[in-house]
Amino acid sequence: MPLNYEALSNWEFEDVAQTLTERDTMLYALGLGFGENPTDEKELAYVYEDGLMVVPSMAVTLGYPGFWLRDPRTGIDWKKVLHGEQWLDVYKPLPVKGELIGRTRIDQISDKGEERGAVIYLSRDIINAASGETLAKVSMSTFCRGDGGFGGENKPGPTPASIPEREPDHVCDLATLPRQALIYRLSGDFNPLHADPKVARAAGFERPILHGLATYGLAARAILKTLCDYDASRLTGLDVRFSAPVYPGETVRFHIWREGNEARFKASIPERQVVVLNNGAARFA
Repeated sequence: MPLNYEALSNWEFEDVAQTLTERDTMLYALGLGFGENPTDEKELAYVYEDGLMVVPSMAVTLGYPGFWLRDPRTGIDWKKVLHGEQWLDVYKPLPVKGELIGRTRIDQISDKGEERGAVIYLSRDIINAASGETLAKVSMSTFCRGDGGFGGENKPGPTPASIPEREPDHVCDLATLPRQALIYRLSGDFNPLHADPKVARAAGFERPILHGLATYGLAARAILKTLCDYDASRLTGLDVRFSAPVYPGETVRFHIWREGNEARFKASIPERQVVVLNNGAARFA
């Protein structure tokens, strides 16, 4: 069954109501490796209830509609789906707890052609349920490797941020744990690709890979550490393009360039000499 363009073009997501707890906030940060040094008070602030702070990238997990691409009505070969790009704009500080609503929509579907796949662009507003205020906008592209050539238009996506050609201003190495994906998935993304070796092998990977959004969260952690002195209120936007998966247990190296009120970055795995995040951009208050 090919990608069902008509069904996707008219796809309606129900609002997702979420009661965010302090436990959720701490678990997300632990899934990114915060607290690696439990005596570092600045990192501890993200995983300890006394003065708890929110990692801004947690917005990507809030009001999540679930792994809806497994719905057979989409016609999508979900085992061949990869996360392409991620964008985030934070308008108001995220709460450590509270009632939230996630409102998701499909913005665009692009047909790259037979054997080249398709790209679905989605966005989601994170809304304070009590006030109706939009706290953040989460946008992403999903690369459907097995679903190109359905007869749609090859529509361009947003222009990626450029990476400076000079040497980086900062280099930040962040280690992941072999069980990192098993921790991160407890924040809501239960795609078996990240836990089940059989599913990972069927998708062409030697073993389960780290969630793209976990690698994305590592980028937020690297930016907070190197440029924000762990002050969450300073990071208001974070965009990346995913270029290769991370295997849990690997060390991710971030190259960061400061560009006025923004930063550019990319991330690689030194031991494999492969870039895993590219065209990264971070914005500051």
